[in-house]
Amino acid sequence: MPLMPGAEPYRHEGGETGVLLCHGFTGTPQSLRPWAEYLAGRGLTVSLPLLPGHGTRWQDMQATGWPDWYAEVDREFRRLSATCSRVFVCGLSMGATLSLRLAQKHGTAVAGLVLVNPSVKADSWQLKAVPVIRHVVPSVAGIASDIARKGAGELGYDRTPLHAVHSLTALWRTVRAGLPQVTQPVLLLHSREDHVVHPSNSAVLLGRISSVDVTERVLERSYHVATLDNDAELIFAESYDFVQRLSVPAAAEEGSAGG
Repeated sequence: MPLMPGAEPYRHEGGETGVLLCHGFTGTPQSLRPWAEYLAGRGLTVSLPLLPGHGTRWQDMQATGWPDWYAEVDREFRRLSATCSRVFVCGLSMGATLSLRLAQKHGTAVAGLVLVNPSVKADSWQLKAVPVIRHVVPSVAGIASDIARKGAGELGYDRTPLHAVHSLTALWRTVRAGLPQVTQPVLLLHSREDHVVHPSNSAVLLGRISSVDVTERVLERSYHVATLDNDAELIFAESYDFVQRLSVPAAAEEGSAGG
């Protein structure tokens, strides 16, 4: 199937600091494209892949699951790691969940995590019925475009495929079990009002990770897709400052070793 216009992946070759950005469930790179371009404009090497089953039609997502989505971000992380001296991973919603999984699997090779409205657990009782109902009802209403800013919109499916939802719940269980393995510096930005992922997800995350360097920011003017919302510029600037803070000591150490 042809891609939705605007759903294309994005890459930019910049300096030796790399950033991998991961979009959310049923979404596309469009939701993170302004963020990716902001970081690229400041000299960073940036990769924003399109996850399998996304960006075409929701039926295509029915045949995919979290191992497919994770395999794509893992491949891009390895590609960046081959050319960059350090790689940061950023994600929105399920993209943040996949970012956490990368941190669990790759350890200190992940220089830091920027997580926006991460999901790590089920927030509604209806999800308990998904293992059964997915065989009868293929999809439900979509979750795209939970945005407070007038005129802004997210490019995503208008239906949510339930086979994929079932796989997402398995990803949550896997990532939750491994949260103590997350030791990397973390910048967590979450909306006070979010109609897709309850803010309690961030509380669970903060309570279980082992990271010592943790910064939490509450977004007061945005809903779920905060990267396209009123706090987008704050997210972009804070993430760049986070990357810079953790990259400068490493660069200075490399220069000292070289001298």
